[in-house]
Amino acid sequence: MDSLLNFFKLEANDGLLLFWLKEILVAVVIFALFYACSQLLRHFLVSWGTRFTSFTRTDLDDRILRRVTPPVSLLLVFAGLYYAVRSLPLPEKAHLVASGSLFVINMVILTNIAYRVTDELLNWYAGRISDQVNGSLSRQLIPLVEKLISIFLIGTALIITLKHFNYDILSLVTALGIGSLAIGLAAKDTLANMISGFTLMIDRPFRIADRIQLSGGQIGDVVDIGLRSTKIRTPDHTYLIIPNAELCNTILLNMAFPDERTKGRINLGVSYGSDIDAVRKLLVETALEIPEVLREPPPEGYFVSFGDSALNMALFFWVGNCSQVFPVTDKINSLLVKRLRESGIDIPYPTRTVLLEKE
Repeated sequence: MDSLLNFFKLEANDGLLLFWLKEILVAVVIFALFYACSQLLRHFLVSWGTRFTSFTRTDLDDRILRRVTPPVSLLLVFAGLYYAVRSLPLPEKAHLVASGSLFVINMVILTNIAYRVTDELLNWYAGRISDQVNGSLSRQLIPLVEKLISIFLIGTALIITLKHFNYDILSLVTALGIGSLAIGLAAKDTLANMISGFTLMIDRPFRIADRIQLSGGQIGDVVDIGLRSTKIRTPDHTYLIIPNAELCNTILLNMAFPDERTKGRINLGVSYGSDIDAVRKLLVETALEIPEVLREPPPEGYFVSFGDSALNMALFFWVGNCSQVFPVTDKINSLLVKRLRESGIDIPYPTRTVLLEKE
């Protein structure tokens, strides 16, 4: 009788051992398949991925490929380990701890991949436009956007993880929504200026060092585009600090766009009886004597209108920078007085002719 019991115990132990060997073998096969896929994917990305990305004009895809190749292959390895553990008939608590830990590791790797991709995209975009905005975008906007994206990715990963462990996230989302609403109401003006700062940096109606004219008539050079305000230096070296929300909702004139060339104008009147063609030629030749006046586009002289006591002429000229308009205008005016006097062309004073009739 004892020998029969021992026989059944041995048979039971052998059956249990075979069962566990089969389950472990299935888990090993699952892990081996995922591991092989990770190695094949890594080889494909390293060997063939660079060949495909070489056909593009930018190096963005090359940079993204280099940064995501290691974590993507690692993600496949831990994904295989996760599914291998889930296939094993472990006790409930051991199963929950093991599979939960691997799920958290996979979420961390996946979040890291998403962060690397967005980081390369932001750095590439900042590198393209840093010269146009004099580095202000890279210095202020990019770090803040990276922080916001990091918070978003971490929050999303946390919500997915809590949902995986069957935690009620509705109360957490509700609390976050109420808190965000309270913060938004308390910092309404600050948030409006920050959002407007993003708009100015992305839309770029003006750049650093551009000379702009505000709707109120103030003229100045843009010194800095901040997240809350924009600083403008006026010609008399005083600073205007303007909230970004006001700049986004007003009409302004960018005097340096699309390039820094600026057109100047000089109005003058010559006496009736003057040779209009000679005066027009004299205006153009006088402007060309000033080195700061651009030869292309060339200066132009026009006969504008008939005045009460003069023929009204206009001279248009171009200079390389808007800050040169007033000094060049002074030089042209001074030289015009001399050239008109040498040519015998009068600049008349306003006159009145009074006719007296005798009764």
